[in-house]
Amino acid sequence: MFRGLTGALSGLSLCSAGQIFSQQTRNTFILKRRTPPKLYKKNQKPEKLKGRHFVYELVEDTTIKKKPNLEVVLTTFVEGIGSKGDVVSLKPNEAYNKLLLPGLAVYKTPEAIAKYATEKDVQEEQLHSSAQAARTVSKIEETILAVVMNKDQPWVIERWHIKVALRKAGIYVPEDAITLPETPITGPDLLKQNKEFICTVTVNNLEQARLRCRIHHWSTDPSERLPYVFEHWKNQAEPLFGNDSAPQPKTSPAS
Repeated sequence: MFRGLTGALSGLSLCSAGQIFSQQTRNTFILKRRTPPKLYKKNQKPEKLKGRHFVYELVEDTTIKKKPNLEVVLTTFVEGIGSKGDVVSLKPNEAYNKLLLPGLAVYKTPEAIAKYATEKDVQEEQLHSSAQAARTVSKIEETILAVVMNKDQPWVIERWHIKVALRKAGIYVPEDAITLPETPITGPDLLKQNKEFICTVTVNNLEQARLRCRIHHWSTDPSERLPYVFEHWKNQAEPLFGNDSAPQPKTSPAS
């Protein structure tokens, strides 16, 4: 019985030749002889090549060669890349997957450049002052800014306080682009500790971003300092003004 079963299984193959699929690939390898043969004169019989003449060295493998950037013409505004009619240069995969495939761009040709240069949407340009403006607004609005004020000396929050706090957070904003709340904010007042208020930051004199600010009192005397709160930006904060609707905190600190 076992002998018959062994004979039946011996005729089967785990991978028959008819089931193997082969696919061609466009690979190019540039080689050079390690020992090139000697040149021979005209009408002279060439010498027979020896084994050392068939040893090659790899010069270039096109499969790992970095491909050049692909230039495309945008057919509409794309955040972080450009406006309609702009010619941008991106990596081939990024240009194809993010722009060409969704129909946001076409290949760069003289006809495409002329067509979309004359069809630029004026209304779209007014909504977006630059390609990076929308991303800048998004970055500012997800930031929770810690405005550190003196715990011992009287103060009134001014625009330069917000400018300095933004600069400490790595965001550089001109002072005239900052709009404070209409109600003056004075201190020191521990009742305002960690209270949140909203400032407006204007980007390129067009886009406006709502900046969330929180007051933190600081004393030069170590014994008078308030206890440190770990990751204070993750905690819920009460609005400084009763009519403010403070959104839920995000995990983007700025202090």
